[in-house]
Amino acid sequence: MTNQTNKPVVLCFSGLDPTGGAGIQADIEAIAAQSSHAAPVVTALTVQDTNNVKDFAPVKAEIIIQQARAVLEDMPVAAIKLGMLGSAETAEAIHSILTSYPDIPVIFDPVLAAGGGASLSQQNLIEAIQSLLLPLCYLVTPNTHELHKLTAEADTDSAAAMQLLDMGTEYVLVTGSHADTKDVQHHLFGNFRCLNSFSSERLEHEYHGSGCTLTSAIAGLLAQGHDISQAIRRAQNYTLQSLKDAHSPGSGQLIPNRFYWNK
Repeated sequence: MTNQTNKPVVLCFSGLDPTGGAGIQADIEAIAAQSSHAAPVVTALTVQDTNNVKDFAPVKAEIIIQQARAVLEDMPVAAIKLGMLGSAETAEAIHSILTSYPDIPVIFDPVLAAGGGASLSQQNLIEAIQSLLLPLCYLVTPNTHELHKLTAEADTDSAAAMQLLDMGTEYVLVTGSHADTKDVQHHLFGNFRCLNSFSSERLEHEYHGSGCTLTSAIAGLLAQGHDISQAIRRAQNYTLQSLKDAHSPGSGQLIPNRFYWNK
């Protein structure tokens, strides 16, 4: 009989993107690329192409809860990754799950809009994130647009990150893909200060699912036992390589090749 070693399990809550570029498929691929196992819970169905989102419909809250509990009662989940939620009801459902498993680290990519700009959130979602989810998160990874939607009063990225920390999350990684800088700069905040910065070259194209790729890779690496700075650095390098080898199956954004070494 062959000896088999179980891979760490990452429970993922994300939307279904029919292009396969972002959302739950991006989570599955990026986590698998870190030698972890993704257990996907679909939170919403979207209608989108590589240009923008046209519509979406959240999955019923009770179905989300049933999906997650079926996995958690069967598998030793090492990390939980949150992506698109879509509605306050979904946030409430996930809150009920997280409070039952307080020892599992939660990594949250607060997806509030598509790369093309269309909204991916319904009314009151931001308030639900602030009150129900951020206090339970280990790491939150907003881009600069998401950061300031979650902290409307803050006038700088640093002040906004401090607000998120004050809401209860342990770490905040402000991702710099949307910032007006020569290189892409990610900044890690914790203990009410900037702990580390991570830089990589800025590529010329637009990509569909780059944020999902980065956050899911971090989750997969944290599930493997890497410390947070090491996980971020390795995930950033992995994401950059997947973007460099991206392909263009549609008329809009490029889709990362999350298995770029397998040609």
